[in-house]
Amino acid sequence: MELADPTQPLLRRLAMEAPGTYAHTIAVANLAESVCNAIGANALLARVGVLYHDVGKVVKPQFFIENQPKGRNPHDKLKPAMSAAIVRSHVAEGLRLAEEARLPPAVRAFIAEHHGTQPISYFMEQARSGDPDGRVNVADFSYGGPRPRSRETAIAMMADSVESASRVLADPTPERLRELVERIVGAKIAAGQLDDSPLTLAEIREVKAHLAKGLMGMYHQRVDYPAPVAPAPAEAAAGGAASTDG
Repeated sequence: MELADPTQPLLRRLAMEAPGTYAHTIAVANLAESVCNAIGANALLARVGVLYHDVGKVVKPQFFIENQPKGRNPHDKLKPAMSAAIVRSHVAEGLRLAEEARLPPAVRAFIAEHHGTQPISYFMEQARSGDPDGRVNVADFSYGGPRPRSRETAIAMMADSVESASRVLADPTPERLRELVERIVGAKIAAGQLDDSPLTLAEIREVKAHLAKGLMGMYHQRVDYPAPVAPAPAEAAAGGAASTDG
């Protein structure tokens, strides 16, 4: 509970130096906590772990899209390998900051495991396009892991990915949000990213349902109220007189 306090030095620094990342972090923490509550996992651990999962981004916040002003992307001036190295480094920097702050191992696990060994696909594809001979080293464009080893870190991985993807989803209807969750979680299963976690298939089905439900709550559309009817001239005059008297 103490580590969840927003006045904790690392969280305060994240909020001040990487506000976009901080907003993303709060949204993912809410998602992960609700999913853990639904399947009987440790909701407090998930919330606290997620609050710190991206603290390493404070080192180079401008290289992460959620902190970039519109139209300005420093990656445009870098080679794909360098961009991937910078993005990948937020895990190592996060672990360094966590050690300095003496965060417990259970919290540090979220920093190390939330990307698993996933590829940094955008920059890897850029590199492949620029090297048609196929000499791209996949390891240079992948996170170092380990893959999630607990239910809570696995849920954090899924919540992190679906929340990020939902931000660029055009017209986030309930059906599109469900399809997004299904696609992203399915890809992680196919890539083996959840193989080391103790989540069962039944639990994963519940996780997907509650992730979609949580996203729907975040993106619910406002009710379209009917436009106010303009008062008749006599009513308007009466209203004006009443206002003057008041």
